[in-house]
Amino acid sequence: MKGVTILGATGTIGTNTLDVIARQRDKFFVVALTAHSQVERLAEQCEQHHPRFAVLHDPRAAEQLQRRLHTTCPDTRVLSGEAGLCQVAADPACDYVMAAIVGAVGLKPTLAAVRAGKRILLANKEALVMSGEVFMRELREHGAQLLPIDSEHNAIFQCMPADYSGADAAGIRRILLTASGGPFRALPLEHLMLVTPEQAIAHPNWTMGKKISVDSATMMNKGLEVIEACWLFDLKPNQIEVVVHPQSIIHSMVEYLDGSIIAQLGQPDMRTPIAHALAWPARMASGVKPLNLFDITKLEFLRPDLQRYPCLQLAHEAIERGGTATAVLNAANEIAVQAFLDRKIAFTSIAVTVEHVLAKMPIAAATTLEVIGNADQHARCCAQEFIQSQARRAGVL
Repeated sequence: MKGVTILGATGTIGTNTLDVIARQRDKFFVVALTAHSQVERLAEQCEQHHPRFAVLHDPRAAEQLQRRLHTTCPDTRVLSGEAGLCQVAADPACDYVMAAIVGAVGLKPTLAAVRAGKRILLANKEALVMSGEVFMRELREHGAQLLPIDSEHNAIFQCMPADYSGADAAGIRRILLTASGGPFRALPLEHLMLVTPEQAIAHPNWTMGKKISVDSATMMNKGLEVIEACWLFDLKPNQIEVVVHPQSIIHSMVEYLDGSIIAQLGQPDMRTPIAHALAWPARMASGVKPLNLFDITKLEFLRPDLQRYPCLQLAHEAIERGGTATAVLNAANEIAVQAFLDRKIAFTSIAVTVEHVLAKMPIAAATTLEVIGNADQHARCCAQEFIQSQARRAGVL
């Protein structure tokens, strides 16, 4: 049996991972479950799966969890903070780490798992977006194994040869990275500034958290995935083409030099890539309903409209600049998305904020975590200052 630690257990990826594990109790057991501050939800998961460790990033929430589990899960040790996250990610009883913490806060625990030589099931795209060079170097040095969980990257992985060692050696011309287009694919452009948070998080195909749902609506999520794919598969940005595919049936494709295109199809259900990565190189049941091809009436493929999705263009520009530009992009976007969710800025101001921060921030070589961390923090401050200045001009503050 393999021990699994889930970083971000209460989110969509975490709950789906637990669902898959519950169907394969003869193959996996839960070592640790972590969350930010959701005491009740994490407590319920602990009472069902009885992990050795439970971690809440918020220390006060961890104290509440400790009191809750004292009688129901006395053998579960409760930890807190970044140190607790890193400890359970590197625990000797853990074989696989599901890295599903959303945002920059997931970087250090994921790196702790890398340095402990674990199999990393990567759902936290920010780890590679922020620190791709450092992350991949650490991966090689410590002999850790990296398997992608994002449905698109997992699809690409499945469409590549098992002995993949680079696009040239595999005869790959390009990657076709699919995108649903989000909930506003057909909305008139002049209406985008009036979009509400409730509308933005209502994704037509996938069930996701609020932040990633907004990123899907702006298509920043796809921009981050382009950056991630460059590091995962050792590709150049011009070897990746984004294709809007509203049905979300084809999760991505690989085009080869001989004219072949290999695609991975399936239901829009994250349990498929999760089960694939947990069982790899074998296969196992995931609980996902089989895809009935006779129910599919059409498959559409469209070029993304960069006027509608300026965040996609900003992501391309950041990876072309290299260095800390992608960390700056990610940090500014996190601040802007939260401001939108808090109703402080308009939906269209997300891209405006990110563009401002990218233009203003100096870019350095992203060779150490210290340099990356500094760029991240300065970009967040810059984004917050810009949002506040815009609010003052509008007479909101």
